[in-house]
Amino acid sequence: MTGLASQNSPEVSPQAGRDGHLSFPVPGGAFRVHRRSFIVGLVVTALTLLLALVALGSGDYPLSIPEVLTAAFTDQGFASKIVLEWRLPRVLAAVAFGAALAASGALFQTLTRNPLGSPDVIGFSTGAYTGAIVSITLVGSTFLSESVGVLLGGLITALVVYLLAWRGGVQGFRLIIVGIAVTAALSAVNTYLLLLAQTEVAMAASIWGAGSLSLVGWSDLAPALPALIVLGVLTALVVPPLRQLELGDDAAHAHGVRTEPTRLAVLAVGVALIAITTAISGPIAFIALAAPQIARRITHSPGTPVGAAATVGALLLLAADTAAQHLIPGSVPVGVVTVVIGGVYLVAVLVQEARKQL
Repeated sequence: MTGLASQNSPEVSPQAGRDGHLSFPVPGGAFRVHRRSFIVGLVVTALTLLLALVALGSGDYPLSIPEVLTAAFTDQGFASKIVLEWRLPRVLAAVAFGAALAASGALFQTLTRNPLGSPDVIGFSTGAYTGAIVSITLVGSTFLSESVGVLLGGLITALVVYLLAWRGGVQGFRLIIVGIAVTAALSAVNTYLLLLAQTEVAMAASIWGAGSLSLVGWSDLAPALPALIVLGVLTALVVPPLRQLELGDDAAHAHGVRTEPTRLAVLAVGVALIAITTAISGPIAFIALAAPQIARRITHSPGTPVGAAATVGALLLLAADTAAQHLIPGSVPVGVVTVVIGGVYLVAVLVQEARKQL
């Protein structure tokens, strides 16, 4: 858990506190971060950078890590073109989109207080896919139309789920149940729309729906990366009041938190994170579900750490995409690999829960 200490707190040098947090001096106070989460974040980030270098050097034209670094920072002709123009956009997309998916999952799991409360499960990813199918069918397969369709589909789905789950307020378990029902309904709608569409349109939507980073280029990342940076800042802003909601609505009210506006803000930020990634890569399943819980276990955090989840999500999606390209025959879409990861994760969770019942 992170947050700003009181403005009257003295400025201190970065150091470990007795409560297991590190304090970093900032204007007007100190920024505090859980020590283990900070260390885990550094380790996972280092592993992600190492894997990124390996991915940049892998392919039909293999390069060693020193050759990758040389090609990235000096003009090496064809090698630089391969690294900077062909491979780097895909690697950056995997890192950025994995972090965005995981951060969105951490927000929703914290909001619902349930490890199953991810956008994959409660319908927002499916709603974004519905918006994309409608936009592809009516307008055509363009980045702008898909982006608008995905964003509107995700936001409308979130609003519908929120309203259906409202009973004098929104509780996490009710939100998940309603979300599962909406997911089932939207899945049927998506299948129906694909059956009605022309063959070319249905094929384009189906390929996009598999979830792939193979066609991501700088033209896609140019609008996406700044938007994700802005959403990262907004995520950092909604986390402190969200932590208060974990204590219960009464305690949050006592600390001056407006509960329903906070929930709506979290929904909007989480859906926007999903929408941007889905608009470019298609729906990539299970990163938002698994990464936050993996981060929570390795950090031993009492809550779901959003920052650590983002770093784990970046590593997971980059590893999945690298495996999809180079380890699996046929270079399958990364969404296929993440589904397998998610299946293994769900089995592990079920086994763990079954052991608790014994």
